[in-house]
Amino acid sequence: MRTTLAIIGAAVLAATAAGCGSPSERAEEGGDKEGLTTITVGATPVPHADVLKYVQENLAADAGLDIKVEEFTDYNQPNAALTEGSLDANYFQTRPFLDDFLANNSDADLVYLDDVHLEAFGLYSQDLEDVADIEDGAKIGVPSDAANMGRALKLLEKEGLLELASDAGDNASESDIEDNPKDLEIVPTEAAQLPRSLQDLDAAAVNGNYAIEADLATEANALAWESTEDNPYGNGLVVRGEDAEDEAVATLNELLHGDEVKEYMEQQWKGVVIPLGGEGK
Repeated sequence: MRTTLAIIGAAVLAATAAGCGSPSERAEEGGDKEGLTTITVGATPVPHADVLKYVQENLAADAGLDIKVEEFTDYNQPNAALTEGSLDANYFQTRPFLDDFLANNSDADLVYLDDVHLEAFGLYSQDLEDVADIEDGAKIGVPSDAANMGRALKLLEKEGLLELASDAGDNASESDIEDNPKDLEIVPTEAAQLPRSLQDLDAAAVNGNYAIEADLATEANALAWESTEDNPYGNGLVVRGEDAEDEAVATLNELLHGDEVKEYMEQQWKGVVIPLGGEGK
C-alpha cells in the first residue's frame, strides 16, 4: 500500500505527539463543539472517507462525536500524520501494511484496533477477458509497497501464474517467486497509479478502493478475485498507542461496526466492500 517511508526521527515524534492529547482529553478542556468530542481521522477517499462521512452525517452526533475527515490520495502520508499528531486516527490500511510501516519506523507507536471491512482485491485487464488469455512474457502490474505486493503475488499464485516460496509471508516480494512458468514481467507500481497504468500493462492486481475510484468494474475486465475466506487484509481503524483505550476512539470504532454502517457498505458497493464484524464489536 505505499512506498516505505523513511524512518521518522524520535525527537520529532516526541515533540509533535506530546502536546496533542487524546480526543476525550481535549473535549474535557472545552475546545470542541458543545457536547461533542471532535476526532480527526485521516482516510483515503473511497470507501474509507465515504464511510466516515456517512457516520458523521447520520450517527456521530447522537454518539457524542464530531468527526473531521482529512482525505489522503495515496498511502504514503496517513501513518506519518498520525504519528506526528495531526490526526487522532486513520482508516485506510491493513494489519500487514501497518506491520511493514512499524518495521521501518521503530519510533512510531501505532495500534490497529479491529477489522472494519475488506475490499475485494482483483486482477484487471483492458484487453484480456480471462486468466487463460495471459501470454508468456506478459506485463503484470502489482502494488509497489510490501504489504500489497505480497497480496498481489498471492492472487497470481492462486490463479496458477506463479509459485511462491513456502515460507513467503503476507509481505511476499519478487524474491519469493520460486517458479514463473510464463516468464511474466512483474511491474511494481505505486498502488494509486495502477488503474491508469492498465493501458501499458497486460493486467494489474488493483486494491479495491482504487478499483472503485477508477470504476474498473465498467472500464476494465475483472479476470480474478482473491479469496475472502480467512483473508488477513481487512481494513481498520489505527490510533496512537496512548489513545487505544480512549473513550471517543472506542465510540467511533463501535459505530464503524454497527448494523447501519454494514448496510450502507453493502448497498453502496454491492460486494466489492465487505463489512467485517457486527453490532457492538
